[in-house]
Amino acid sequence: MASAAPSPASRIAIVTGASSGIGAATARQLAAAGYRVVLTARRKDRIEALAEEINAAGHQATAYQLDVTDRAAVDEFASAFKTVGVLVNNAGGALGADPVATGDPADWRSMYETNVIGTLNLTQALLPKLDASGDGTVVVVSSTAGHGTYEGGAGYVAAKHGAHVLAETLRLEIVGRPIRVIEIAPGMVKTDEFALTRFGGDEEKAEKVYQGVAEPLTADDVADTITWAVTRPSHVNVDLLVLRPRAQASNTKVHRDL
Repeated sequence: MASAAPSPASRIAIVTGASSGIGAATARQLAAAGYRVVLTARRKDRIEALAEEINAAGHQATAYQLDVTDRAAVDEFASAFKTVGVLVNNAGGALGADPVATGDPADWRSMYETNVIGTLNLTQALLPKLDASGDGTVVVVSSTAGHGTYEGGAGYVAAKHGAHVLAETLRLEIVGRPIRVIEIAPGMVKTDEFALTRFGGDEEKAEKVYQGVAEPLTADDVADTITWAVTRPSHVNVDLLVLRPRAQASNTKVHRDL
C-alpha cells in the first residue's frame, strides 16, 4: 500500500532528540516523505548541520535548540506554531546498568526526566496544535525495555515503562479527537551514541552490548518504521509496534556468534 502524502494542514513534523541516532534518521526520512521537519535537541551545532543537509537535498528543515525537560522553553517553542501534524517524542536515553541495590538515583531521575517528563512536556504543549491540524499524530519512541525487565536495567526499564503508559493512557483519553497516538518500541539498536552514553564513554563496555550480533537494528531501520506508521492513512492507528533484530528473541535472549 502506498504511503499517504501529508496534507497541507498537517505537514509540519517535530522531532525531538534529532541531533543523532534515531532522531536524526527519522528527520531525514520524514523530510523525504514530504514533511517540513523541525529538529530539536540540546546540541545546536548538530541540528543546524542536519537542517542544512536536509535542505540541500531539496527538502525542508529548520533547527531549534531545545531541552525537553525545560517546560518554560518548551512552551515558548510551542507558541510559534498554529498547527502541527506530527510530533515524534524521541528524546531519551539510558544511563548506567547497575542493579537496583546500587543504582545511582541521579541517573534514575535524569532518565525519568528526559524519557517521561520530556515527552509529557512536548505532548501537552503541542496537543492543541495537533488537534488544530485536523489530522495529528503523536509518536512515542519507547523501547522493548518498557515491556520487559532485565537485570541491570531497572532505571531505564522504569523510565521507558512510563513512556509506554503515557502513550497508552493518552490514546484512551483523546479518542474521538483527530489525533493518533503511536508507540514504536525498538529492541537492540546499534547507534554511535546510545551504549556509549549509557556506560559513561567506556567504549569497551559499549561494544560488548553488540558483541557477536551480526546485524543489530540501525537508526535507519527504526526511522523507516516510524515513517511507515506516520504515513498510514489517517484512519489507521498503529497503536504499538515492537521491532527487534532477528537475532534478538527478547530482552534477555540474543543469539551471538562468538
